[in-house]
Amino acid sequence: MELSPDSTIFWQWGPISLNATIVFTWVVMAVLVVGSWLITRRLSVDDHVSRRQNLLETLVTFMNDQIRATSRQEPGRFLPFVGTLFLFIAVSNSLEIFPGFEPPTGSLSTTAALAICVFIAVPFFGILQKGVSGYLKHYIKPSVFMLPFEVIGEFSRTLALAVRLYGNIMSGTIIVGILLSIAPLFFPIIMEVLGLLIGLIQAYIFAVLAMVYIASATSVQKGPESAHAKEDKGGK
Repeated sequence: MELSPDSTIFWQWGPISLNATIVFTWVVMAVLVVGSWLITRRLSVDDHVSRRQNLLETLVTFMNDQIRATSRQEPGRFLPFVGTLFLFIAVSNSLEIFPGFEPPTGSLSTTAALAICVFIAVPFFGILQKGVSGYLKHYIKPSVFMLPFEVIGEFSRTLALAVRLYGNIMSGTIIVGILLSIAPLFFPIIMEVLGLLIGLIQAYIFAVLAMVYIASATSVQKGPESAHAKEDKGGK
């Protein structure tokens, strides 16, 4: 039983190799690009829209609502990044229902790359929202002695994101393999459906956690002066 698609080599020339993780990542990217083009090529603003446009609008509305509920901010700035994370992971895990496909999220290199993207996005959106000095101030609140702990926290949650997604996908693959070896005629359909559900849940959790980290870096807390000013204004 292969624990990771990294171990499946399709082509190798010296130190350069093309493994299943790279190949199936390209497959997922192609599915997303072609699918996006097919769904968006004939968008309409009329009352009567196609089913695929209804599906697209429902998905975008769902992601917008989740981002707004998580961050308490308008989702427009964050939707492209968080939405892409969710769709990539969801499609990667969903395509596992096709025989021979190995989800690239079952590789630690893929999940680590996704976690690094989140690691970079957190300060990017934080600086975009607060400026460089405003963002860096949260590392030394309430005291400068919190700086090393904040830095360690940034790296640890990035590691946790990568290992959590990898562990869930890998363990699911192992469980399916064990059950199929025990009862190959009974479990396949049930486990495929269960695996599809777990894959979508993992995509949702990863995207939500990414948004939580970004929201913590972009949230603007109101100080006591602004709070008193608001009370005075209300009293008047």
